[in-house]
Amino acid sequence: MRYLSRREYSSSELRQKLRHKGYSEAMVEQVVADLAAEGFQSDSRFAEVFVRSRVEKGYGAYWIREELRQRGVDIEEALEKERNWDELVRKVYIKKYGETIPDSLEQRAARERFLRRRGFESDHIRRLFKRLRHPGGE
Repeated sequence: MRYLSRREYSSSELRQKLRHKGYSEAMVEQVVADLAAEGFQSDSRFAEVFVRSRVEKGYGAYWIREELRQRGVDIEEALEKERNWDELVRKVYIKKYGETIPDSLEQRAARERFLRRRGFESDHIRRLFKRLRHPGGE
């Protein structure tokens, strides 16, 4: 219960923490089930909070999806209802590079790599560069 008072945890993370503390598998499963039944733990609530925090830090859908998967949560709906990814990729790009258009293919490739590392998908990045070249019209 103390863990959940600080932040949201996925059921997988809670199981891992309790096992690490030396609790039996049966005890771990019972505690996690009880916490979920009482509404103290929810994977969907965890995913929503997690997605929101990563979006605020400027990470894209791919990066967030992978982090959720590592935490034992695969909730796609939290990603879909959270953000307009095209607007977020634009915001991250402008924060780093301003409204400048890459001068060369090498510069564009470097900027694309940066955005890919942040977890943005290729179609979002392509639309961003198209909007940068043709502001006001797609």
